[in-house]
Amino acid sequence: MTTAVATAPVRTARSRWSGFGPLLRIETTVWLRDFGSVFFGILFPSVILLGVGFAIPGMRDPITDAPPDSLWYGVSAIATFLPTVLAMSVGTLAVMSLPVTFATFRDKGVLRRLSTTPMRPQSLIVVHLVINVVTTLVGAALALVVAQLAFGIVRPTQLGVVALAFVLGMLSMFSLGMLLSAVVNKPSTANAVGSLVYFPLLFLAGLWTPGPIMPDFIRQIGQFSPMGAAAQAMDTGWFGEGFPLLQVVVMVVWTAVLLPLAARLFRWT
Repeated sequence: MTTAVATAPVRTARSRWSGFGPLLRIETTVWLRDFGSVFFGILFPSVILLGVGFAIPGMRDPITDAPPDSLWYGVSAIATFLPTVLAMSVGTLAVMSLPVTFATFRDKGVLRRLSTTPMRPQSLIVVHLVINVVTTLVGAALALVVAQLAFGIVRPTQLGVVALAFVLGMLSMFSLGMLLSAVVNKPSTANAVGSLVYFPLLFLAGLWTPGPIMPDFIRQIGQFSPMGAAAQAMDTGWFGEGFPLLQVVVMVVWTAVLLPLAARLFRWT
């Protein structure tokens, strides 16, 4: 009798997640049919790198007018752009794509209808987080390969710091994306709000003023944004020495604050 009572909740929990695999395959197939998601998630970072590297004169030349003790002395200008592009690859899906997806589900009543089936509605959230995280990793990996083949990017001086900064950047920016996903009701609203957040983040991360040409006041402000902190931490890990403690703490704080808040505010209808 005791055994039967103890195993029943386990079986129920397992049955609620039993359709996760098929749901993941279906949602992945639907996602792959959307050219915009595939382009901005996987190809956009590489396209930006190639466009900047070949269209702007001097981007492939080493930087010689910076102080000899700076992070970027002797490094090609396009190399200084890579950490920003990697941070951007995370932010594009986290802030622009994920909120639109969940706003669409909420607007069409998908989450409400799913809650009446044996499948847990939370599974749809997990599925799209998995899809977006994997897409981010694929897009970032492709950008690294393209950068190496096209420009011969120098290897990071501290690979562990770069990896840590990228992971924390993913956590903080997807936490921000989940907060937006929790509160927006319409796809059009999600697009508008996402754009209002995304483009200032790009500016603070240095998309238009990367590395050595970023003004000090922008750098000081940018290090407190999730995307700017990720880009600056990867800068340090790629070209410098030491540990970017402030930027790491900033990304941890963003995650610790925004993720529980998103879970608290998330609405199914």
